[in-house]
Amino acid sequence: MSQPVSTQIPGFTIRFAGEDDVPVILRFVKGLAEYEKLTHEVTATEPLLRETLFGARRVAEVMIGNFQGEPVGFALFFHNFSTFLGRPGIYLEDLFVIPEMRGRGFGKALLTYLAKIAAERGCGRVEWAVLDWNEPSIQFYKKLGAVPMNEWTVFRLTGEALAAQASAFDA
Repeated sequence: MSQPVSTQIPGFTIRFAGEDDVPVILRFVKGLAEYEKLTHEVTATEPLLRETLFGARRVAEVMIGNFQGEPVGFALFFHNFSTFLGRPGIYLEDLFVIPEMRGRGFGKALLTYLAKIAAERGCGRVEWAVLDWNEPSIQFYKKLGAVPMNEWTVFRLTGEALAAQASAFDA
C-alpha cells in the first residue's frame, strides 16, 4: 500500500490500494451496484479482482479514501487513449462513497486527486459514464465543470454477443 496523501478535509486521506484492500474494493463495488440497482450484474470476486488489479497484467488502478483511518470510498480507473488528442486519458470506471459519508466532499476530493494524477501523467482528459437517472451525480459532476457528451452513445459487447464475435474471427 502507498503512503496516504492528505487532503484539505481534516481526517480524510487518499492512497493507492494494495492487494490487502481487495475485500474492501469488492465491498465498495457491491455498494455501488446496490446504489445503481445493478447488483444482479456483479460477478466480480476477490480472486478475480486480485488477479486483474494486482496480478501479472494489471488492468486498472484503485484509490481508497479513508476518513479517520477507515475506508469510506474509492475510485477505480484505467488509462485509455485519444487519437484526436494524441495523448492518453484516464477513464474513471467507478467513484463511490458509502452512503453515510456522502456530502462531506470525499467524492470531490477523490475526483480532484484523480485529475491531479491525470495532469502529472500527461493525460489529455478524464472521462466517465453516469446513469441517465442519477441526477444527484450528474449535478455533482456539472458543478465540477464536467460536460456531458450527449452526442455520443456508448455501445457494449458482453456475454454471448462478445463470445459470438470473438469466435467469428476464427470462422
